[in-house]
Amino acid sequence: MSNMQWDLENCIAGIYRKSGYIYGITNVESKSLESFIGLEKEIALLCANTEAFLEQDLGVNVLLWGARGSGKSSLIKALLLKYAKNRLRVLQIDKENLGILPEIFDDLREKNYKFIVFCDDLSFEENENYKGLKSVLEGGLESLPKNIRVYATSNRRHLLPEFHEENEIFGYEGNEDKIALSDRFPLCIGFYTQGSGEYLEVLKSYFSDENSKLPQKWDKICQKAMQYASQKGTRNPRTAAHFYALYQSGLWELI
Repeated sequence: MSNMQWDLENCIAGIYRKSGYIYGITNVESKSLESFIGLEKEIALLCANTEAFLEQDLGVNVLLWGARGSGKSSLIKALLLKYAKNRLRVLQIDKENLGILPEIFDDLREKNYKFIVFCDDLSFEENENYKGLKSVLEGGLESLPKNIRVYATSNRRHLLPEFHEENEIFGYEGNEDKIALSDRFPLCIGFYTQGSGEYLEVLKSYFSDENSKLPQKWDKICQKAMQYASQKGTRNPRTAAHFYALYQSGLWELI
């Protein structure tokens, strides 16, 4: 890990590849934080925590959990765009590579930047090893470097599937182990399924982002967008973004 190069000045983000190198990213595609609909409280919490980290070496590890497609990962990217000028950098690591975290911490702790280690869509099955992550977050001999925080997203509140493994002495031992992992994140922010109104507001924002007027056939677009959401089985920001991509491609009337 010590000979791994990441151009931190020009690449505001990086992705750790399992073959053992960091792929640097110069441009991160994301919306601004102000363009997210109905997430004002969540954004305020994330910004306050990130600013405490950047300005005071404070802030905590964060778990964003809840409904799929609700904007959890997009918020992390938007945070990077907002604070990259404050020497914030984001390194994304897939869960199968989490064993490399201690070496990554060793490599980054002396850098003159602040780092968010981003674990996207983090969840574990019962036969997967998550002990290393639990130890890194809290509980090992070595404390988390002052210039590194872990931000993770998951569809699961406790990161592992719910089950009960009853023990005569210790009760539901399996559930306690699951909770011990999620408890390593002092700040847990929940994201919930949106209603039809919020879904259409998100869709409407895409037209506003382009400084264009809503089409005269807006009612028909909304009807098609609701049909599309029914086909997808969910009304969330990701579904709205996908429908807008279909609209731009001229396919929306054919679905």
